[in-house]
Amino acid sequence: QVQVVESGGGLVQPGGSLRLSCVASGFTFSINPMRWYRQAPGKERELVAHISSSGVFTYYADSVKGRFTISRDNARNTVYLQMNSLKPEDTAEYYCKPSSYDYWGQGTQVTVSS
Repeated sequence: QVQVVESGGGLVQPGGSLRLSCVASGFTFSINPMRWYRQAPGKERELVAHISSSGVFTYYADSVKGRFTISRDNARNTVYLQMNSLKPEDTAEYYCKPSSYDYWGQGTQVTVSS
């Protein structure tokens, strides 16, 4: 069955960086666009970034544009989210999701605090 496992979250100071990873299985990863979402306490889940199946096309929410980079390795069934210049408002649970499947993993917590 469809499965995604997110990792790489943690506690980081403002201005710091983290790299999230998401390993997928149970579907043909290389032909599926992938997305990263996040949900902060008391807020709705929001789309952070999207990457096409080939990796050529990407989309970013305005709030992370220029700071976050989504990428993928189809040979490893893995999608990444490089997060730089982190801000306290980036604190959230981060989830990856194949855009064609209604499946959510456990997520990985990112906390930006001094």
